[in-house]
Amino acid sequence: MERVRAALEERQIALYLAAIAVGAFAGFGMTNAEALEAATNPALAFMLFVTFLQVPLAELGSALRNTRFLSTLLATNFLVMPLLTAILGQFLPDEPMLRLAVLFVLLTPCVDYLVTFTHLGRGDATPAGRNPVLLLLQMALLPIYLRVLLGGDASGLVNPEPFIHAFLWLIAAPLLLAAALQLWAARTATGKRASMALACCRCRQRPSCSSSSLQPSRRRSEGPRVRR
Repeated sequence: MERVRAALEERQIALYLAAIAVGAFAGFGMTNAEALEAATNPALAFMLFVTFLQVPLAELGSALRNTRFLSTLLATNFLVMPLLTAILGQFLPDEPMLRLAVLFVLLTPCVDYLVTFTHLGRGDATPAGRNPVLLLLQMALLPIYLRVLLGGDASGLVNPEPFIHAFLWLIAAPLLLAAALQLWAARTATGKRASMALACCRCRQRPSCSSSSLQPSRRRSEGPRVRR
């Protein structure tokens, strides 16, 4: 299973391009492709579930105790970026839907892919454990930002129901399932095998799984690692 996971990670860019090509072919070449639309949200939920599995959720508490890093992260995302967005918004055309789209992109950037990019760079995924915090704050602060930057137009352009539905089923549910599976994997051999089957072993030294990736306390006891 480790070899399969390592091979998939090494070829994941080619696999992404192949998946895009297959999706384009299915969309344009199949007459009944609309029937697959119902699978979109479950597929997204599963993708986020596997992505969250790469986040060491058990270390989320210790990650949040790094107040210096956390304060910098929050200030950049929720003070600097909104201020920069407000400045850039002055140069946008006076078209409500266009302005709304730009605000969505700049105020709520996708943060879950940070996990994937961190693993691709063979970095430490522990700071990515703050992703759930960023997601929650984005969902909570977005209505406020839209009200401030769009004024009364915000209420007429945005329907909150799809956001609540997406948060519950595409963020909260995959996150809780990932936490449950990580806890199961840490306590039982069966859970560990299931975790390995989903290629969700988090690793710090290399992109392939190892049994030591499930033992953070042992790594800390060995002292700091010197990188060359």
